[in-house]
Amino acid sequence: MRVVVVGQGYVGLPLAIRAAEVGHDVVGYDVDSRRVKSLAAGESFVEDVSSERIRAALDAGVYRASDSARDCAGFDVAVVTVPTPLHEGTPDLRYIRESGATLARYLRPGATVVLESTTYPGTTQELFAPILEDGSGLTAGTDFHLGYSPERIDPGNAVWGFQETPKVVSGVNEQSLTAVRGFYAQLVDTTVPVGSPKEAELAKLLENTFRHVNIALVNEIAMFAHHLDIDVWQAIDAASTKPFGFMKFTPGPGVGGHCLPIDPSYLSWRVQRELGQSFRFVELANDINNHMPEYVARRIGELFNERRRSVNGSNILLLGLAYKKNTGDARESPALRISQLLLDMGAQVKAADPHVVESLPVDTRLVRVEPTAEELAAADVVVLLTDHDSFDYGVIAEHAPFVLDCRRRLSPGPTIEVL
Repeated sequence: MRVVVVGQGYVGLPLAIRAAEVGHDVVGYDVDSRRVKSLAAGESFVEDVSSERIRAALDAGVYRASDSARDCAGFDVAVVTVPTPLHEGTPDLRYIRESGATLARYLRPGATVVLESTTYPGTTQELFAPILEDGSGLTAGTDFHLGYSPERIDPGNAVWGFQETPKVVSGVNEQSLTAVRGFYAQLVDTTVPVGSPKEAELAKLLENTFRHVNIALVNEIAMFAHHLDIDVWQAIDAASTKPFGFMKFTPGPGVGGHCLPIDPSYLSWRVQRELGQSFRFVELANDINNHMPEYVARRIGELFNERRRSVNGSNILLLGLAYKKNTGDARESPALRISQLLLDMGAQVKAADPHVVESLPVDTRLVRVEPTAEELAAADVVVLLTDHDSFDYGVIAEHAPFVLDCRRRLSPGPTIEVL
């Protein structure tokens, strides 16, 4: 089949390459011409998709990246994997709208369209379907198949990759579900059908709201435990030995990526808009997790105060800019907010992250460096924000004069304090 994947980011690229590897003729459509140029040269920016896999698909003629909408013509299956950010607390669905309008121009009877972008329940049938129908003159469920299948990409997960992770699938009617499920069954080991796109859309938000709330819980406990002089990490490890009724979550400098800082707010927005009620769990979790960067900055300030020194004029080295270990994904990363706070406090801030290669929306005062022994020794405080396996923790412990470890990769001691 001719497959078009709209959006070639952390979600769309793994899907496109997998579809090409099972034998489909795939076009990866993205409006970012620089990204398209890089992919056309066989260069990957996603850890889960190697450059070798891209080059193999290019050489076989089963994949090509394009920024021209005309290359979407003639598709049998189109999958939309575009970003869905929040703008002042309101879902920004312009990329879904634009993608729908583009695909509608090339939509043919019998084709299948799937939305994967995370959004509020009702988007597929109430927003996306009318755009496709108005632009094509066709009817969803009758003339073409339409469904929703939430993305479950976990960057850097070596065990549960795209193929291994069960795929929730849905359709606007039984025929659409059959078509959507049939497509994904070629790509993944397990498909999980649900009754309608609304259930699939809610399932995605439920997954991430569950994580968001539980991370907020341990983050708040960690802040209280610090002031009560309790080792929260030991308590978490002890609780984790219970073989039932407990799932381990750990504190950190904040949440990042597209999922946790944004997805639960889609559900909260929908509940408020449709029911006029507050989703209090999400709002509380947002408040706690969103303020973790400020808490980390305060802890750094306390470390300097204890030594009768000032953050202003100090040298601080941040280890990790990505929101998650072993990935280059810095979307909504708390490290970016922490660096801004420290810079505004007058510190000279450097950052090291071997995984983050794409440009970041950071203050120009932030200096990128390599985590060498010399850079570690030159810092007044080293702050471990992302626990990449590529960092040499022995070198960090040996050369850093003091470390605030936000991920507990180092053993606490006179010169190492854990968040």
